[in-house]
Formats: sequence, C-alpha cells, structure tokens
Amino acid sequence: MLRTHEHDELERTTLRVIKDHILPNVDDWEREGIFPAHELMKKFGDAGLLGITKPEAYGGLDLDFSYEMVFAEALGSIPASGLSSAIGVQSTMCTPALAAHGSDALKREYLAPTIAGDRVGAIGVSEPGAGSDVANIRTNARRDGDDYVINGSKMWITNGAQADWICLLCNTASDRPKHGNKSLIIVPMDTPGVQLSRKLDKMLYFSSDTAQLFFDDVRVPASNRIGEENLGFTYQMEQFQEERLFVVARSLRAMEMAIEVTIDYTRQREVFGKPVLANQVVYHKLAELQSELEAIRSLLYRATEAYVGGENVTKLASMAKFLIGKLAMRLPAECQQYWGGQGVMNENWISRAYRDIRLTSIGGGANEIMLEVVAKQMGIHPGRRGG
Repeated sequence: MLRTHEHDELERTTLRVIKDHILPNVDDWEREGIFPAHELMKKFGDAGLLGITKPEAYGGLDLDFSYEMVFAEALGSIPASGLSSAIGVQSTMCTPALAAHGSDALKREYLAPTIAGDRVGAIGVSEPGAGSDVANIRTNARRDGDDYVINGSKMWITNGAQADWICLLCNTASDRPKHGNKSLIIVPMDTPGVQLSRKLDKMLYFSSDTAQLFFDDVRVPASNRIGEENLGFTYQMEQFQEERLFVVARSLRAMEMAIEVTIDYTRQREVFGKPVLANQVVYHKLAELQSELEAIRSLLYRATEAYVGGENVTKLASMAKFLIGKLAMRLPAECQQYWGGQGVMNENWISRAYRDIRLTSIGGGANEIMLEVVAKQMGIHPGRRGG
C-alpha cells in the first residue's frame, strides 16, 4: 500500500482530533464507564473522518479504502480500545452496506447525518446464542403491508446505549435457507418496542457503551430495508471484510504502542543493578514481537491494495484477522511481564492494554471462525466438495 502526502495529512488530522478531544478526557471516561458519543462523533464528523470512503453526495470524501486503513491505524493510538471501537462502528462497520446498497432516500436520512456526526449508528448482528454463528440468528422481521414487524434481541452492541439508529440483521423468510433468508433493516432506536435491556458490565472496553437490546413488535417501514430482501447475509459478509480489516489496522498500532511504552519503562526500571531492557531475553522478545507486527502489517497492506483493486479479500482479511487475534492473546501479556508489579496497576496504561487488546481475538470474528473462513476459501473445509 503506497503512502502519499494525502494519506499523511489524513493521519495528522486524525491524530490532532485524538490529541485535542480524547486524550484529555479518556481516563475520566474509562472511570465513568461511558463517553459522550454525540459530542465526540461530531468532532470527527466536522474533521471529515466519518465518511472517508463514502460518496461526496452524502458528505463523504469518496477516497479509496487505503485512507480508511490509515485512519484506523491512527485510531489505534487512542489509549482505550473501547473508544476506537465505537468510532470504528460509526465510520466503518454500520454504514458500508447502506452506502453500497441503500436507497437514495435512506442514505440521505441516515448515512449523511452519520457521516456528519449528527447521528450515532450501531450494527446489530450478534445475539446471545449467535455470536460467531451469524447464520443462526433468531431475530425476525415479519412483513405486514408496507411495514416490517421485528421481534428478537441483540447482544454486545457497541454504541447500543447512545445510538440513534441500528443496522439490524433479521430473518425475513421462513421458507429459505439460512444464508438466503436475512435482510439488513435500519431501525431508529426511538421506535416503540425497542428496549435497552442493560449496559453490559465488561472486564474491558470500560468507556464503550456496549448494550443488550430487545425488539418487541417493532414496526418500521419496509423502505428502511437496505437493498434487496433476503440478501442481508451477503451484505453483512461484505461489511465484515471492512470491519475485520479495520480491527487489524487499529490493533496493529495499539500493540505497537504497548511495545513502545514497555521499551520506555524497561529502559528506566533497574533490576540487579542494570535496566531491565539491558537483558538480552527482554530486548530479543520485544524485537520478535515488533517483527510479527510488521509481518501482519504487510499482509494488511496487501489485502488493502487488493480490496481497492476490486478483488475479493475474504481469505486475506480473515488471515490477517486471525494472525492479529492470535498475537493479541500473547503480546500484551509478554509486555506486561516486564513491568513487574507496576504492570497490574491501573495507573499504568499497560494494564488497560492487557484487558482491551484481548478482545481482538474475539470481536469481529473469533480466531477459530477466521480459520473456518480461510479453510473454506482454500477448498479444504469438510463442508466443501473436495475437502
């Protein structure tokens, strides 16, 4: 992926917004367990960062996806992954299908104000019994005249407590195979029957308002459906590619930062009369971790170039997501080890990194699901002919 002056300028803009509007507040938001979503999204919207790849007609910059990856990497410098995740939902996860397949009226009502930061969006796929197993969701939307009537529930919904609308994956046909019976429907969160059950109490992502939602006879116009009926699973799989590439890019920088702060700390911390960093086992380990990150970055950039070129990057994106997820289970812990007792103190960011980065192996598709996808793409999955 070739970096240009324009990429560098977008990165500088992103880092400036983070410096001015996030860094002074992030620790307070982590303690409070929530951040002001509308206020913060508006800052990013005013900077033109929430519609980087979206059409200019709806307020976007109409740039290629490589710019989205530069933005995502820069978001990784936020020392709280719950915030970067929430912003990523707004910019990269709840809007791709709407931008690609939604009607003009739907895009003007929901996409344009979301790009501007005037509305907060969410993506509703996971359910209590169907996290990684997307095809087995149970939320259904029954056609009733010109409306859909929706019943069901969604779980682990980022921005769920503050969102104005949600892009909801629902079953819309009972007589079709499960991969061909779903639709994506936009549901305003103030619609009667939408219930915020609870803001979830998590071991990580403290400042992210992750919620469980219930839908009880929620009636929305059929015109709120994105694209064609029963093609929602396909549309969501397309969205997942951008989501997974975002997760890889964001996590790269977050883990790189964990290495950097560990280098700084171990250079200062002395044990047995010399800095911890002076021990070969320590600096070799940090060099090894950085090498692994650079290898994943190369795979990400290759996938990005292919995606910009119009290629199907399901395999490459899934490989990159698997590798970053696997490394996320190890890198923060290995860095934290060199901090000694200070590593478990909440006053040090490395303890938050240890918690937050762990979700990389689960969110956006668990490691095991990524391997399932890769195996299918290779033609060696038992469910595929020839496997």
